[in-house]
Amino acid sequence: MRALVAATVLLLTTGSPAYAQEQRAAEPCSGQIHPNPGFERGTTGWTAGPRIVVLGDAHNGRAYASLAGLDVTHTDSLRTTVTVPANCNLTVKFWVRTTATDTSVTDSMNVSFVVTGVPPKTYFALRSDGSPDWYQYSGSTGTAATERSATVIFYASETAGNGVAAFDVDDVRFTLS
Repeated sequence: MRALVAATVLLLTTGSPAYAQEQRAAEPCSGQIHPNPGFERGTTGWTAGPRIVVLGDAHNGRAYASLAGLDVTHTDSLRTTVTVPANCNLTVKFWVRTTATDTSVTDSMNVSFVVTGVPPKTYFALRSDGSPDWYQYSGSTGTAATERSATVIFYASETAGNGVAAFDVDDVRFTLS
């Protein structure tokens, strides 16, 4: 009799609808995938110079990345790489503000995407005559049958003696669809 009761309990437990139905996995092509899109945790998840992340008047939150802005001849870069699953599209949206006293408009910031299997491409070339307001930009990688890595690079170049030009970047969202 004990064996019959145990078999009945086992049948009721494992044969219930909760176990019989297949559990759905989360969609691999949805959601924001970068761990620190707004620089709230400094440069976590990013490769950047030592003075890139600034606390203050951010687009959203309390931190943003600032490139150039010294009125010395130099370059700054900020980059990150994410993994794009097979058959997924990656859309990158980010906000930029330009603060400048640059009189020659020679200072600039390029934003490039480097995606596995695709030649590198500069999507945006921003000059120091941009707006002191925050503006949103976006780009997309398209889909591929295999998993890929996608690197986004913000690269600012500044020349001494022409005035200060700073390129502020915030809320860099990496969304799969």
